Amino acid sequence: MNIVAVTACPTGVAHTYMAAERLEKVGKRLGHAIKVETQGSMGIENELSADDIAQADVVIFAAGIAVRNVDRFDGMRIVEVSVQDAIKDPERIFASLG
Repeated sequence: MNIVAVTACPTGVAHTYMAAERLEKVGKRLGHAIKVETQGSMGIENELSADDIAQADVVIFAAGIAVRNVDRFDGMRIVEVSVQDAIKDPERIFASLG
């Protein structure tokens, strides 16, 4: 499955990046192609391209705040989870994607 994700937390420091790392690591281990954009204190990093988004089967928002530029994902299947869930139990998130 092709997956894109956005991680963002209120302070935009450690948890944003921890969630991104867990989603990438577990997603790849489970055989998914995954790209993760972080929206942290440094702004938007690893920004997803229009092509990345168009090729995705699903979008994961692991966020505790509003995702910036959300209109890029109009018409996409979006799964919203907490940053904590992405850090603690990413396997459950991927299992829910079907």
